[in-house]
Amino acid sequence: MRASVLDAPGRPLRTAVLPDPVPGPDDALLRVRACGICRTDLHLRDGELEPGHLPLVLGHQIVGEVVQADAAGTHAVGARVGVPWLGWTDGTCRYCRSGRENLCEQARFTGRDRDGGFAELTVADARFCLPLPPQDAYPDLQVAPLLCGGLIGYRALRMTGDAERLGLFGFGSAAHMICQVAVHEGRRVFAFTRAGDAAGQAFARELGAAWAGASDTAPPEPLDAAIVFAPAGALVPAALKLLAPGGTVVCAGIHMSDIPSFPYEDLWRERSIRSVANLTREDGTRFLALAPRVPVRTTVTTYPLAQAEQALSDLRAGAFEGAAVLVP
Repeated sequence: MRASVLDAPGRPLRTAVLPDPVPGPDDALLRVRACGICRTDLHLRDGELEPGHLPLVLGHQIVGEVVQADAAGTHAVGARVGVPWLGWTDGTCRYCRSGRENLCEQARFTGRDRDGGFAELTVADARFCLPLPPQDAYPDLQVAPLLCGGLIGYRALRMTGDAERLGLFGFGSAAHMICQVAVHEGRRVFAFTRAGDAAGQAFARELGAAWAGASDTAPPEPLDAAIVFAPAGALVPAALKLLAPGGTVVCAGIHMSDIPSFPYEDLWRERSIRSVANLTREDGTRFLALAPRVPVRTTVTTYPLAQAEQALSDLRAGAFEGAAVLVP
């Protein structure tokens, strides 16, 4: 099979021909129909996150067609399934037994510990593959970004409670989906972008944001909650300063630069900061049921498999609106 391979952090991805993967008894063999590109892929490529093994096939927003089912027949041959970041858990630890499998200390992640979807074929534990909405509602290219940006964004949104005035910092793949969900729920969204990103601010307003501006600009009123999608730690105290009493800042990324110090006064009056770690299969089931009801529309730029490195470069540069998807 053809694949885009990371040989070492900091080195460009290369296109290679690899042996077809061999599924274990719990695995389904999948033909990759599309694979979303995530900032986590960029963190792994740039060495900000440690890969589970090398060489590594990145990619954890996989839309796949079952070519060979697992021994239990969890998904039929020909079924279209989604493969998210969470690829396996032990099922027995205190976190798994309490509905918090996203915190399993033995977890294995797609595109980090298990080879992912920047390839023509992949294998995935069938128990962690998610049934997808019908293809007429969500074609392959449109459903792929839901599998990480959508799922992590949804988990982050749930952590804001019933916040009515919601700030979104970093208006990329996740934010452009969660903006639509928040507006659907009757919230008012305040979108923060890089300074000078007039196109990104217009994009946010098109998706229903009540206000959009630069991340160093104050919105017209205090926020009840903020979600920081951008991996810039300096945005955390900036968002905190904009919160009304009792508000929450949710850090939605897997990696972030150091958070600068800030005065206790900015945290006082029951403001809080928390992080999101990974996702659960229940998150996936709930969000994929909700998305068609909103409906969440994904804005997608496509790249062929051989241009995976270019896609990551464009993501780093903020060269596209919405999400990027690889097509084998």
